[in-house]
Amino acid sequence: MNTTPLKLGSLATAIALVSVLTACGNKDSKTEATTKTNTTTVAADEKIVYVNSDSLLTKYEYFKDLKSKMETKGKSAESDMAAKNQAFQREVQQYQQQQNTLPADQRAATEQRLARKQQELQAYQQNAGSALQNEQAKEQEVLYDKVAEYLKGYAKTKGYKMVLTYSKGNSAILFADESLDVTSA
Repeated sequence: MNTTPLKLGSLATAIALVSVLTACGNKDSKTEATTKTNTTTVAADEKIVYVNSDSLLTKYEYFKDLKSKMETKGKSAESDMAAKNQAFQREVQQYQQQQNTLPADQRAATEQRLARKQQELQAYQQNAGSALQNEQAKEQEVLYDKVAEYLKGYAKTKGYKMVLTYSKGNSAILFADESLDVTSA
């Protein structure tokens, strides 16, 4: 049920995608008649920077609040499921203690009822997990939009043509000069 590390990786990827899409949306279209020399000159003049998504997320209060909120909801869902599972297990144990004293038809009815209850419990667990994942996805989309909008405006005011994302262990950038890091700017 706890998928926070996976979601953080997805979020870093989402930030990278926003950065690339934002940058692509800001690029001026060039004609194909441009010579190779002119293309090199233009590319040298364009500004490309990167944001360390790990640092950005640890400093961004909205993300901290969102992470805390989702962790709380996850723990609440887990404790709710644990309570329901314990209640079911107690019911099964009670039946097991009494099954030898029950008539065959009552044993069969109780076993069917417990089997149905177990299926309902599993369905509830799946639905609760799906609901939590859907909520996390919606919240991440809001976060993604906020970061994208901020980066779009930031890039425009600073004259950046592209804002990339860097994340240790999940990066498309193998090397970047630290002077291009605008995470704390």
